[in-house]
Amino acid sequence: MKVELEIDKPIPLGYRGVLLKITGTNGKHVGDLRVGRATVEWMKGRTREGNGKKIPMSRLVEFLESLS
Repeated sequence: MKVELEIDKPIPLGYRGVLLKITGTNGKHVGDLRVGRATVEWMKGRTREGNGKKIPMSRLVEFLESLS
């Protein structure tokens, strides 16, 4: 997977959030990850926004904290 984001300043999420395009190491599109204020949505392949798998931000944080 290849995900790059190098920013020195905060990114305001706004109404629609931030959309990250995710590609494999071969450059092929894998899906999109939309990070909003309250939810995270994974859109595999060419799935449109709103039709992906959504989880509350709090659930994502709980999952990530359980990994350590």
